[in-house]
Amino acid sequence: MKNLIYLSIVGLLFISCGGGGDDPAPTPTPEVKNVAPTIPTLVTPTDNKLCVDNTVAFQWNPATDANKDAIVYQIQVAKDNAFAQIVKTTEASTAGQTIALDKNTAYYWRIKATDSKGLSSDYSPTYKFYTAGDAVVNHLPFSPELVEPALNTVLSTTTATLKWNAADVDATDVLTYDVYFGTTNPPTVKIVDNASAKTKEVTLEAAKEYFWKVVVKDNKGGETVGQIWKFKTN
Repeated sequence: MKNLIYLSIVGLLFISCGGGGDDPAPTPTPEVKNVAPTIPTLVTPTDNKLCVDNTVAFQWNPATDANKDAIVYQIQVAKDNAFAQIVKTTEASTAGQTIALDKNTAYYWRIKATDSKGLSSDYSPTYKFYTAGDAVVNHLPFSPELVEPALNTVLSTTTATLKWNAADVDATDVLTYDVYFGTTNPPTVKIVDNASAKTKEVTLEAAKEYFWKVVVKDNKGGETVGQIWKFKTN
């Protein structure tokens, strides 16, 4: 009889302590991954714009964020298209900002979006514009833009085609180009003089690093020296 009572008590203990063993484990809440905002789209000043005032109203289309995070925009304005001469870096929470700049100067601008968690988009494409000056007759050409070979690329060929773009806010100006090319930095050998084409074929040697730059000139005596571009050969 004592053994029966003992077994009954043990059985009740197992029932009371182990009754939840078959319940399913709670489903973990999936972690929401943070996604960078989209790249803002530049609106004004438009590319190649001649601004009538040096107090410039910058506008862009807002970025979107898949996580609905708050977005802050960083605006960069520079005097060169490589953004080595940045004259203004500012932030805005709306899709617009007014900045006072020098008169009669070529500027380049771009924007990126950063969410409240610190994740940023890439920079937008770069737009260029010119601020008007007092009684200015001629504006200098904009800095040349690299087309190919891509910066720091490595080529496995014995020839390459150098290509670039250039623009002038004075639409009637005629542009010509000088090209300097070689294995020294900066390049000192002029291989193109007063050419109208925006391309030049060059011969290469193996295992070399090449440097080149373009000088853009208009028909009114204005000229702009471009930055130095480089590439290598295998």
